[in-house]
Amino acid sequence: MNNDTCYANTGHGPLFSFIDIGLKDKVVLIEAETAFWSIIKVDAVPEVLSKDFIKNFNNERQSLLTEMNHLRFGLKPTAVYINPTDRCNFNCSYCYLPEDLRKNGEKMTNETLFKILDKVHGELTAKENQKENPKGNSNFKPQIIFHGSEPLLAQDVVFSAIENFSSKFRFGIQTNASLLNERSIEFLTKHGVGIGISLDAADEESANDIRKNWESHGAYDNIVKSIDALKGYPAFNVITTITQKNVNKLVEMVEFLHSKRVGIAMLNPVRCTQKGGDQIKADEQLMIKYFTAALDKSYELYKKTGHKLVIANFANVLAGIIAPTGRRLMCDISPCGGGRCFVAIAANGDIFPCSEFIGIREYLSGNILQDKDSIATAINHPAMKSITTRSIEKIDPCKTCSIRHFCGAACPAELASVHGSISVPSIYCKFIEEQIRYAFRLIANGEEDAFLWNSWKEETEETLFITGQVPGKF
Repeated sequence: MNNDTCYANTGHGPLFSFIDIGLKDKVVLIEAETAFWSIIKVDAVPEVLSKDFIKNFNNERQSLLTEMNHLRFGLKPTAVYINPTDRCNFNCSYCYLPEDLRKNGEKMTNETLFKILDKVHGELTAKENQKENPKGNSNFKPQIIFHGSEPLLAQDVVFSAIENFSSKFRFGIQTNASLLNERSIEFLTKHGVGIGISLDAADEESANDIRKNWESHGAYDNIVKSIDALKGYPAFNVITTITQKNVNKLVEMVEFLHSKRVGIAMLNPVRCTQKGGDQIKADEQLMIKYFTAALDKSYELYKKTGHKLVIANFANVLAGIIAPTGRRLMCDISPCGGGRCFVAIAANGDIFPCSEFIGIREYLSGNILQDKDSIATAINHPAMKSITTRSIEKIDPCKTCSIRHFCGAACPAELASVHGSISVPSIYCKFIEEQIRYAFRLIANGEEDAFLWNSWKEETEETLFITGQVPGKF
C-alpha cells in the first residue's frame, strides 16, 4: 500500500469518525480500531485530513493495532479475588451474591486458604507468566484481594494468610467496615494492605437505610470512624454504589469524602447481577446528571483546596482514552479483565472469571482445591473462554461504535443475568458514553490531571505524536 495515495474514509485510507463532545469549536477525530484520537478545532478539519497526516498515521497504525491486540488478548492473570467466606453480616438488597449463599455459605479454614495461596503463587509466578512482570522487576508480586460477602467474618484466617504470605503477594481487602476496629486497622496498615470501604451516603440516615445488616441496622458511625482512622493512608479507597436511593446525593458524597481527605473513591452504578440490583437501578439520565455534577464538584474542591479526590471509575475511563494500556481497571474494555487479568475464587474453591459471576453457576470453570484443576485449566474452560473471547466487534451496535475500546460494553455477568446473553450492549450504554464525552472535554481544556491519580504520567508513555503541542491533540 502506498501511503502517499491514501485518503481518509476511502480505499486504503484510515476510517476516521468525528465525535461531538459538547464544545462549539472543537470535535474529536477517532480511528476506532486502534483507539487513536485527536482533538481538533472545527476549522482545522481539512488540514487534519491532509495527505501528510494520513501518511504519518498509517506509518504507525500497525504498532497501535499490535498494542491494542495485546491489551485485549495477550495478558495473563496477575491477581486473584478470593472470598474467604460466602457469608455476610449485612443484607444489602443489591448484593451480587445470592441471599442463601450469604446466609448459609462456607468459610475457609487456614489450611484451605494456605493451600490455595501456595497453588496460586506457583502458577502466577511461573516462567510463562513473567512477561506480565512489569519491566522484569524481580520484586514483582501477584495480588490477592479478599472480597465478599464480608471477608472480616473470616478475619482470623485472612490475617493469618497476610502474615504468612506477605513476602509472596500484595494484599487488598474490600469490607463493609462494620467489623473494622483499631486493632484490625493497625494490622492491615502495618502490612501495607489495600483497604476498600463501602459507604453509600454522606448522612447517617440514608447510609444506614441503604446498607444494613440482617436486623436492619446500619454501621455508619463505625464506617466514619474507620475513614477518620485511615486518613492519610495511601492504599485506601471508598466505594459508593449508585442506586435510586442515593443518585441525587452524589455531590454531597463527594463533599463529605473530600472533607475527610479521602484520596480515592468510586461512584459505581449498581450491578444488576441479581434481581435486587436490577430493581433498585437508578434512571440513566439522572445518573448522568448527578455523576457529572459530582465530577464538577470534585474539580471545584481540588482547585479551591489543592486536595485531589480521584473518582477512580471515571479516572479509569479517562486513562483508557489518554493511554489505553495505562488503565488500572479492566471493566471498560472488551474482553473485560475476567479470566484475562484476574480470576475469582469462592469460599469452596470454585473458580469464576470474576466475583460478579460467583452467583451464576453457568460460569463455574473449575475448583482450585481439586488436584486436576488450576488457574491454567480454568482459563481454558469453555465457560471462562466465553468471557475471554467476548468480542465487541460481534455486538450490535457496538461493533460500529467509534468509542468501543473506551467502553467495552460492560459487564458480561450483569448482561448474562439481565438479558441471558453476553453479546449485547451495556445496560449503562448512554451513561458510559457521556462519561467519555466529559473526559474528552477535560482533555480539550487541559484539565485531565485534576481527575487522575498522581503517578499516571510515570505509568504511561507516548506511542504516537503527529502534530500539535499535546499528544493526541491537533
